[in-house]
Amino acid sequence: MALTILSSVLNQLSILLREEGQLLGGLRQEVELIRDELGRMRAFLRVAETKEEDADPGLQEWIKQVREAAYDIEDVLDEFVSRFARHRATGFHGFVRKIFNSIKTLRARHKVAEQIQSIKARVKFISEGHRRYQLEFGVTTQTAESLATVNNTTWRYSRDDALLVEEAELIGIDNPRQQLISQLLQGDDSQLKVVSVVGMGGLGKTTLVKILKQFVKDFLQQAGRYAIVFDDVWDVKFWNAIRIALPKNGYGNRVMLTTRQADVAFASCTQSQDYVFKMEFLSFEDSWTLFCNKIFKGNGCPAHLIDVAKGILGKCEGLPLAILAISGLWALKDFSIAEWEMVRHSLGGELEGSGMLDRVRKILLLSYNDLPCDLKTCLLYLSIYPEGFKIRCHRLVQLWSAEGFVGKTEGMTMKDVGFSYLTELVNRSLIQVTQSFYEGIPYTCRIHDLVREVVLSKSREQNMIAIANEQCTRWFSEKVRRLIVHSSSNNTEQHQESQCYSFNHLRSFITIESMNPPISRALTGVKAVPKFIGKLRNLEYLDLGETQVKELPMEIQKLKKLEHLIVHQKVDFSEARLLALQSLTTIDASSGSVIVKEIGTLTQLSRLGISNLRREDGKVLCSSLATLTSLQLLDIASIRNEEKMPQWIARLQSLVRIDLDWSGLTDEEDPLEPLHHLPNLVTIQFCGSYQGEGLCFKTGGFLKLKDLYLKKLEKLKWLNVEEGALASLHELCLDRLPLLEELPLDIQHLSQLRKLGLHELSSQLMEKLNSLNEDSEDYRKIGHIPEVEIVFLTNEGWKYRLLWGKKM
Repeated sequence: MALTILSSVLNQLSILLREEGQLLGGLRQEVELIRDELGRMRAFLRVAETKEEDADPGLQEWIKQVREAAYDIEDVLDEFVSRFARHRATGFHGFVRKIFNSIKTLRARHKVAEQIQSIKARVKFISEGHRRYQLEFGVTTQTAESLATVNNTTWRYSRDDALLVEEAELIGIDNPRQQLISQLLQGDDSQLKVVSVVGMGGLGKTTLVKILKQFVKDFLQQAGRYAIVFDDVWDVKFWNAIRIALPKNGYGNRVMLTTRQADVAFASCTQSQDYVFKMEFLSFEDSWTLFCNKIFKGNGCPAHLIDVAKGILGKCEGLPLAILAISGLWALKDFSIAEWEMVRHSLGGELEGSGMLDRVRKILLLSYNDLPCDLKTCLLYLSIYPEGFKIRCHRLVQLWSAEGFVGKTEGMTMKDVGFSYLTELVNRSLIQVTQSFYEGIPYTCRIHDLVREVVLSKSREQNMIAIANEQCTRWFSEKVRRLIVHSSSNNTEQHQESQCYSFNHLRSFITIESMNPPISRALTGVKAVPKFIGKLRNLEYLDLGETQVKELPMEIQKLKKLEHLIVHQKVDFSEARLLALQSLTTIDASSGSVIVKEIGTLTQLSRLGISNLRREDGKVLCSSLATLTSLQLLDIASIRNEEKMPQWIARLQSLVRIDLDWSGLTDEEDPLEPLHHLPNLVTIQFCGSYQGEGLCFKTGGFLKLKDLYLKKLEKLKWLNVEEGALASLHELCLDRLPLLEELPLDIQHLSQLRKLGLHELSSQLMEKLNSLNEDSEDYRKIGHIPEVEIVFLTNEGWKYRLLWGKKM
């Protein structure tokens, strides 16, 4: 987290020096020195943070100092920009106004100068510590040394994992063992076969492969054969290097490996007979048996302890390592329900202790420590969610982006990069996907309770969040940047007087419902925005999406830095309150939550999502949006505002993406015409928004469009792509178009198309696609596209089929 904060501050310093250098005056040299020193610290931090867990307390304290200094620099930058950077003007009147403002803010300038000088001295002191720790602890910027340290740590802790599991009679292992043996015996006896066992740390992968030693002995009876087990593989590069060295002698040799990372598992199993075995969590029945065997020596659990015991097992969620460790802890306790309850409620603290649960923590931390910096921060951010929470993936990626955690990657949108982060955390067995769209895109996810406890502990160490819930408010630091409100936590108001010192540093105020079925939306008990909202002068992100708030207080006008506003209920905006929020760049009002006629005054607005407006409000919205020339993303859903695409959209020259869902456009006029020549348009999504029978993409139009999604257009019968249209299109998805009987006319002209998705089209077209061959006319139209997938509905549910190409 310190590295993330430092990177953010360095970026802000670079922007300040580039765009506001003249305003710095004599302070420019000091700011440049601070930037250069922080840059050197960042290189050191990349290695130091990988050793933080087992580092000397002095090094841990140094990392904390860097984090706190970065926070303070961020505060000074905010104050400087808010006071001075806006005073730009030209001409004589501008010159006079600049002199006046300089005189008026002389005292403020002196204060900022003092702060910068103080930070300069502080940074130099911390920098001396940086050089000292390089010498004393051997922490250098050489990545190889760091990786060696991590690998040694991995080996040591993974041995602990296996030893701990062996302490009890194994439960639930027979079926996985038989499956593995069966897979090892199957296949061509003359070819090498690889079996990879993948799963979260603590599931018993090492134990499983160790109990196969008798099979290995029997297998090796045939001369010339070999069987090798690589335990706890973390890197695809390691496997690629090993595989080249494996002898291919035609004896049907066998290789097994265990790993926590899905990409390692699948990279090792590329041949037709190779096999990936995914370790599953223990069932409740097996968990209960293992628990009772360890504590009660095979006897049943006493009746008075059953409820608390089930609560303990619920925390373990079928993780054998955790069950054995917690069982070992409870085996030392008296069979007193009071004592068991006390320990049950302190499991989070036990994970940070020095006993058996600390070993569980270290096993789980291995996966965290192996993460790149950006992914560590994204994982820690999941500590905002309550225990057992089903996280909506799209919303999580939005939050990551708004918080500045998602980096830029050339050729990818921020959303794509965010989902790639999510996929990587799933791949590393740190996040579990609980529900997917039929295309395979994750819809909801969660983290294991014990992983959450570890993440919460790391977040607390790094002052990442403060959580308010019905039990208490947990303020980790007076400089905390994020306040998260859970469930019926309207008690935040009562902390107004005692905790207001913390509010000056808040950047984010987020509400999270404590229980959320994946479809229905459960709301928190927060019914009013606390009056202290006006004191959050640095607030940038206000999320009231899961509240029952009906009205924003007058104090919201004081939020001069507010950039992101999320409201999902019908919230009353007075004109004055909205006009005051001129710094807003994003509004997400997904339930018709905003009085729309004033939106046109928000000239900085770049992202707008709004839905479910009344017809008359929809018309007002359309007239208001015409003035938003900075708008880049426009997401309008369920607004029956007009029966044709409004012509003013053609004036939104900055528009990058438009999502138009369920808006009832008729075929009286071409809905594509106003979008035809938008110079920056990259993505279009129409979902249930057009009632016509055909769409034509005309020559010379949509020259920068890369992604086109047409969904649930129930009357659409034909598509035409004229030569010279959609010249840059990379992905085309045609989804649930029941009357579309032919592929788009002239689709063969789309030379840049990389992916074509054909999902639940007419039965006639789906039959032709299922029997496609190289001699058919349809193949000649789409044969140049690297990846073509079809999805169709059968009596058994949705079926996915990749006609050719490799699913990434």
